[in-house]
Amino acid sequence: METELNDGLGRRVALHAALADPARLRIVDLLLVGDASPSELAGLLSMPSNLMAHHLKVLEGVGLVVRSRSEGDRRRTYLQIVPGVLDALRPGAARPAARVLFVCTANSARSHLAAALWRRASEVPAASAGTHPAASIAPGAIAAAERHHLPLPRVKPRQVAEVRSDADLIITVCDRAHEELDLKTDVHWSIPDPIRAGTPEAFDLALEELDRRVENLAPLLAPAAAN
Repeated sequence: METELNDGLGRRVALHAALADPARLRIVDLLLVGDASPSELAGLLSMPSNLMAHHLKVLEGVGLVVRSRSEGDRRRTYLQIVPGVLDALRPGAARPAARVLFVCTANSARSHLAAALWRRASEVPAASAGTHPAASIAPGAIAAAERHHLPLPRVKPRQVAEVRSDADLIITVCDRAHEELDLKTDVHWSIPDPIRAGTPEAFDLALEELDRRVENLAPLLAPAAAN
């Protein structure tokens, strides 16, 4: 038991040491609400790439962040917080939002599931759209929603320009959409495309990951006051 306590204490010390630098704490705050590539983080923080690489090496070294390869251009990587590592740390007070708009490529699976999960978790309205809308919602997404008792409106996928309003908080849930969307996005979630695998397990995993992201972000947003 004493060994286990000492191991736990050492882990806490390592995490606190990694977060003791203001720049690394700012990186973690950004990654808590969405994934980003190293170059995107460097741009957001006005930080030289070599210094960003140093800070990311420290955060990765203590197991705070991990990388995943983009499903879009296959060259860049996206960083994300390891689930559960920072359960006690969240950014500050709730931010007002008029509506959350979830965007993926086809608007046939991830964005619809994310919007449905959001409606269950938050009073902030939600909508979804795609950069290249499909003809209909993917049957796998419909089946996954039914398995998890998640109400999923059977609406036709729509193009971003048809849905977006200036007040929307835009969340991309697809690497390709994030990379090609000609709009400033507020948050990015790098969620693998379940349609590629086409299995119930792939859709369930996507739904589970979206649910985790929604549960993390929902407390940080509050309905915007009506004009």
